[in-house]
Amino acid sequence: MGYREFPVPLGGLAECGWSSSAGPAPAEHAVLPDGAMDLVWTGADLLVAGPDTAPHPVRSGPGAVATGLRFRPGALPALLGVPADALLDHRVPMVDLLPRPAHRALARIEAGEPVLDALLGAVADLPGAPPDRALGVVVRHAVAGAGVAATADALGWTSRTLHRRALAAFGYGPAVLRRVLRFRRAVDLLHAGVAPAEVAARAGYADQPHLSREVRALAGRSPAQLGA
Repeated sequence: MGYREFPVPLGGLAECGWSSSAGPAPAEHAVLPDGAMDLVWTGADLLVAGPDTAPHPVRSGPGAVATGLRFRPGALPALLGVPADALLDHRVPMVDLLPRPAHRALARIEAGEPVLDALLGAVADLPGAPPDRALGVVVRHAVAGAGVAATADALGWTSRTLHRRALAAFGYGPAVLRRVLRFRRAVDLLHAGVAPAEVAARAGYADQPHLSREVRALAGRSPAQLGA
């Protein structure tokens, strides 16, 4: 399966655009938890991909091409006006959430407009607003490994407010967000060929067994299998 990522003009709301193409035979791969949400044209459906807590299997028919926009953690729920925890571990047709912008995007695709342009047009039609900048503080603290109390204090929030805001923005509370973003960092390092012991140290795990437990829990595979 071929996969590539590319920049998109969304003012920092999106991490990237991406496309994947299957070979001549049916294929299956797993999308791993990464804290992000995507808007995806599968070739047949326009989907909103919610935040994941486990590997999500994706099956592709021969020659299938999918195109998507990957949004920064917390961005897409704000734009949709739909809380992230309502979409946790789900792939939902956009037409079920927001019929009008979904139908407009589908009409563009059916008329032959490039899929990426149609997806960008769909984003422009979304009824919500850019995410609260405070959510960027939550993400930065999570990446740095900060605890819930320290993050709440930095924002002048109670821990309960932080948890509620995180659920709506990311699909899970700040502790799980920290865990998922740490895992994402570990996956990137493993894919780059870094040895598991070094990955554990660089990604913020207590030790290599801690890394192994977390990778198996979130990916269903061992660190060695992910790095292969």
